Amino acid sequence: MRKKLDITEGIFPMPVLMVATYNDDGSVNVMNAAWGTMQERNVVALNLSESHKTVQNLKKRGAFTVSIADAAHVKEADYFGVASGNQVPNKLEKAGLTAVKSETVDAPVIREFPLCLECEFVEYQKNEYGCGVIGKVVCVTADERVMPDGKLDMTLVDAIAFDPYTHGYYRVAERVGEAFRDGLSIK
Repeated sequence: MRKKLDITEGIFPMPVLMVATYNDDGSVNVMNAAWGTMQERNVVALNLSESHKTVQNLKKRGAFTVSIADAAHVKEADYFGVASGNQVPNKLEKAGLTAVKSETVDAPVIREFPLCLECEFVEYQKNEYGCGVIGKVVCVTADERVMPDGKLDMTLVDAIAFDPYTHGYYRVAERVGEAFRDGLSIK
């Protein structure tokens, strides 16, 4: 038997994405965005309202980065979601993290997060169903610590996911199958 639940952002897991931009004074702004996905291979879509300082910044600069949050920095990632850049201009410093300028776009790369998509701002979509920021991924970088033998190892990224039902964070680490292969055994 199935039971009805309250309607919420009911897809689990939801990625925990750190969206980073530069403020007008050149300082780093970063926010936690659980509502984001890849729209195409090189296009990211983030459901963010225009009231976010991050959205204001990326529209001005034409760029932003999206980092995958990891379990080692769950506290900092959550802080970036509960503190608003409109009220706290130095969130990165308060969290004790550091950033470097992207080599490809006018946006910061947060050093401590292992995987980063560097994006050009394409457009802001506003309609009754949301959508928000659309960006073109122009570069993806990973910290060498998650690339043994020169290949990305997602178990080392130790990404976290948001659970919208209980408001928890969970590790997304164990590989359980082979995409585009395991299902072939059913044919």
